[in-house]
Amino acid sequence: MPSSASRMRRTLLALAAAPALLAQDAGLAERLFLSGERAYAIRAYPEAIDTWNQLIQQAPKSPFAAQALLNLAKYQLEVAGQPDAALPLLERIKAEHLRTPWAAEALLLRGRILASRCRGPQDLKEAQAEFNRVVDLFPDHPCVKQARLELGDSCQRLGQWGRALGNYLDAVRQDPADPVALRAQLAAAEALDRMGDTSGCLRMLQFLRDRSPQSAEGQEAEWRIRVRVKQRLQKPPLRSLGPWPEGRQKWLKSPTLLATGPGGELYLYQDDLDQAFVLKDGQLAPAGPAARGAKAMLATPAGRLWLVTSKQGVVKEGTPPGAPAPTLQAPSGAALDGWGNLWLSDAKGPAIQVVPPEGPARTIPLPGTVALAPLPTGGVAAASDANRTLQFLDAQGQARVTVPYGKDLPAPFKYVVALASDPLGHVAAVVDGEFEGVALWGPDGALLRSASFKSLGLAGKFRGIALDRQGGLILADRSNDQLIRVD
Repeated sequence: MPSSASRMRRTLLALAAAPALLAQDAGLAERLFLSGERAYAIRAYPEAIDTWNQLIQQAPKSPFAAQALLNLAKYQLEVAGQPDAALPLLERIKAEHLRTPWAAEALLLRGRILASRCRGPQDLKEAQAEFNRVVDLFPDHPCVKQARLELGDSCQRLGQWGRALGNYLDAVRQDPADPVALRAQLAAAEALDRMGDTSGCLRMLQFLRDRSPQSAEGQEAEWRIRVRVKQRLQKPPLRSLGPWPEGRQKWLKSPTLLATGPGGELYLYQDDLDQAFVLKDGQLAPAGPAARGAKAMLATPAGRLWLVTSKQGVVKEGTPPGAPAPTLQAPSGAALDGWGNLWLSDAKGPAIQVVPPEGPARTIPLPGTVALAPLPTGGVAAASDANRTLQFLDAQGQARVTVPYGKDLPAPFKYVVALASDPLGHVAAVVDGEFEGVALWGPDGALLRSASFKSLGLAGKFRGIALDRQGGLILADRSNDQLIRVD
């Protein structure tokens, strides 16, 4: 049995060697990390993953282990497309490496994943907590700008316009020329508009456009300025520009539905062909699934096309046919809200059905709803012929604005034939009754522009409407098999 002196000598030798061993471990951790980075750069992903996992096993307390965990999480998000696999890696950084600079990005990524999954206001709390941790724990980290932007977006989704604006402006102040700040300025302008400050919204957009005219955000600001000034300030009388695209007459097969895609592209459904099409450069190309007798159509933020029919239910592009709301007797409208919920209206039913991506549907009492259109505030505009009202509903289904049919028009109308909206909150309709024509309302429900078909010199059976990015109205004329542009 070794003596106590012998044991003491071994302990002293081990302590003397410890710094060298720690340095060796640190060197090994760095070499493993750099080796994984080299493999990742040339897309040798299995090699990179094996190397970083080896690093985490050999030196779990090393700062390089935190970097390796972060890179593994990014791989799952950006390459594998598996956010579920990224979350445990990000949570481990949060639990074991919170004092390292890489924890800031890990918290930000975790918050963004959680926010992307939210299906209601109650789901945003955990995501917001992660964004706040980035701001509170790492005030000088570059991730703070993005965290502020994310906090602003989450407040927008909750209808907290003032808090959203504050976060956006904080993101801008840190570095006005940063790409994140440009996105924050664009979002701040929308927050101002939703607070009723149109002039402040326009000033913010003009600042962005003038400061960065070549950026995507600057160009987006340009069209938003142009449309807002035209629709809300100038309000020129509507006039028909005739068949659109110019010169294309009697070239369709019973167009009945129109929808605008996330990039401003126009979709139209031709009833005689039982097929939707997208119009690009004046040419038609088939789009979305085939569906007989579609009564409603919408384009998702991802650019997918969904059709609603009486017999097939909701037919979604890229997925098998299904009917999440089989009780619809006379489907008349469809819209996606800001939480990814599908709103479906039934002209003969007593309520609107709201179908979440998962879980049971809920209903919003509103009889005789004949059309729906999404609103940028997260809810929808709903036209009820039974109640003779156009209602601007929030995400919970509460009416924030109610416009009686015919208010401020030269004559009343009884029916809404078609409804459309744009990303700025304008709502347009084809209406029928004593007043037959088109009407355009602002986000506050105020009538902005209107014209009867007679005053426009139009005769046809208009069954669809869409708003373009120039502030014009596109009408689907079923009887003459063409599109008409009104501006």
